Amino acid sequence: MFNLPNLLTLFNLFCGCCSIVSLKNGYYVDAVGWLIASGLADFMDGLVARAMKISGPMGKELDSLADMVSFGVVPGVIFHELLLMSFPEAPVYGLNLHAAPAFLLTCFACLRLAKFNIDTRQSDSFMGLNTPAMTMFTTGILLVFHWDTFGIGTFIIQPSVLFSLIAILSYLLIAEIPMFAFKLKKLGWKGNEIQFSFLGFAVLQFIFLREAGLCTAIITYILFSLFDNMKSDLVERG
Repeated sequence: MFNLPNLLTLFNLFCGCCSIVSLKNGYYVDAVGWLIASGLADFMDGLVARAMKISGPMGKELDSLADMVSFGVVPGVIFHELLLMSFPEAPVYGLNLHAAPAFLLTCFACLRLAKFNIDTRQSDSFMGLNTPAMTMFTTGILLVFHWDTFGIGTFIIQPSVLFSLIAILSYLLIAEIPMFAFKLKKLGWKGNEIQFSFLGFAVLQFIFLREAGLCTAIITYILFSLFDNMKSDLVERG
């Protein structure tokens, strides 16, 4: 039970919990730091498990439960914080009802993770947007607001913008849209063209767009996936 991959998964969960506390106390940059640590732990646990040839139902269940917090609850809390600032005068009856729809994203993340666990089509690719990618986009929105990147911070927290983003992201999580994964079978260019091309574009976006690049990179990821699907369909049709 307490092997290295599972410990890394639990560290992912620990960091997700710390991110939530940081968000609720207004330490947004710290919250993002904890999320980055969660993402690294989530990436490493599978890598280490494959290297050590450790597999089993315990690891799979732990991974989903940890991801539910770090990449399901945390994005909901981020949108909840932004919506609270969008409705500063809204009455609160133990809960700000104007901000509560933020947790619809958490519900759809839960559906997406449950679907992933039983969907045999998602061994080498994804069906719909994966939860870490959704969290990356949400983190970008938070940082763009926090640092008022390119002067669009006030636009970001318009209720219509936030509600639209929640609806779009919720749909993408469970959409029947094939999206490529980053499980490279070999390090060469051949067979990994789309992954390496996307990474090149993403790096350029991070350099020139700073924190906004977190959002545009995920949009690019979706567009690249759609392009790859169209290319595969054309090949199949001959």
